[in-house]
Amino acid sequence: MSQGAAPRVVIVGAGPAGIRAAETLVAGGLTPIVIDEGERAGGQIYRRPPQGFTRPPEALYGSEAPKAVALHQTFDAMAAAGRLVHHPRSSVVAIVDGRLQVLDGAGSRWISYDRLILATGAMDRVMPVPGWESAGVYGLGAMQIALKAQGAALGRRIVLAGSGPLLTLLAVQLLKAGGQVEAVLDTTPMRQQWRGFSGLAARPLFALRGLMMRQRLARLYQAGVTLDRIETDKRGPVAVLWRDADGKQQRTACDAVGLGWHLRAETRLADLAGCDFAYDETWRQWLPQADAMGRAGRGVYLAGDGLRILGADGAEVAGRLAAAACLRDLGLPAPDIAAERRRLVHLGRFARGVAAAFPWPAETAAKLPDETVVCRCEGVTAGELRRTVDFGGGEVNRVKSLGRAGMGRCQGRYCELAAAEIVAGCAGYHSAGEAGRLRGQAPVRPAPISALIQDAAAGG
Repeated sequence: MSQGAAPRVVIVGAGPAGIRAAETLVAGGLTPIVIDEGERAGGQIYRRPPQGFTRPPEALYGSEAPKAVALHQTFDAMAAAGRLVHHPRSSVVAIVDGRLQVLDGAGSRWISYDRLILATGAMDRVMPVPGWESAGVYGLGAMQIALKAQGAALGRRIVLAGSGPLLTLLAVQLLKAGGQVEAVLDTTPMRQQWRGFSGLAARPLFALRGLMMRQRLARLYQAGVTLDRIETDKRGPVAVLWRDADGKQQRTACDAVGLGWHLRAETRLADLAGCDFAYDETWRQWLPQADAMGRAGRGVYLAGDGLRILGADGAEVAGRLAAAACLRDLGLPAPDIAAERRRLVHLGRFARGVAAAFPWPAETAAKLPDETVVCRCEGVTAGELRRTVDFGGGEVNRVKSLGRAGMGRCQGRYCELAAAEIVAGCAGYHSAGEAGRLRGQAPVRPAPISALIQDAAAGG
């Protein structure tokens, strides 16, 4: 930063955390740069359809419509007034020496920063199921994106399976939009779900809405199920084979399947930015480390689900806190955040309740049948993973180098958690954290060779 120049603060992500961070920085007199993969701000939770789309916000976001509209209007007003610089449909694929490599429709460019706020959000946490590698099997998040962005149901006869709040929410949204949901299969037993009640009681209205959604699903919803396999033909899924809570075999015909076990933090950019990580037993995943304000060192701040899975409301609070920390560190006036910090603690208690009620099925993942494909990108099976561990691969990066699991285009985002459970089980570890974590590598998103060649030719 040259003397006298305003500090350049870049925000990656324009969901609830990124929007509130931008709003706080603008109030502090800065003009932040916001980079986002979406065409319009809102993030995944408040994803907006294209311009001219006629469905009202109430149909897209339900009871959360007022919050979504408020966030959209806040961001649009700042952008229209020139109070921020917005780079839509842009992906950060690398971080090097205070610069971000950004891909957009025009190719590759480098954007430098003095301070960086990462509000990268979360993605589906998916566990392999025999047959899940077939076309027509999606993450719950992908199905929700199609519904919000295009008003499309991915399938005519849909089975949703997994666990967590999104499972119920998406089912209700699909039914409300006229989709045909054949079954909602929750692998978490009801007795386990009630164990998180004390934490869920921290937000009673939110919890009550969830129960009301369950009632709307009626007999479609089944808890404590065991997923045996997804039966497929050359066109995709034809049925899901599962056992109910009493162990009785069931078969539900379908032509599309949505899978998801709550969420996992999107942390690849935090890794490239040099943040420290620790394994969190509550969430059964590696999470970046930051202080209560989101400071993660080296001029980097983290906010939202990319730091902790706290949901949309928690992301808004965390975005304000990270931006306030940034302003303070720059010696600029910052808002009083005492109330926000108290609220974040409250929301954290609810999040831990969700984690307790809908835990990651670690034991099931560790015992996946040998023939189950774990890494869909590379076609690596559970049996091949176990054989890799047998000849010296008791660590996930070694498994990756020896057996290619996690070496595909998703860089392990879909297979890493299950693979770590398999590795830990084979190696006799007490925790999947002992198997390590896959190291982030650039580019963190698939990038066309032409863009990288263009960048190299320009001396980037």
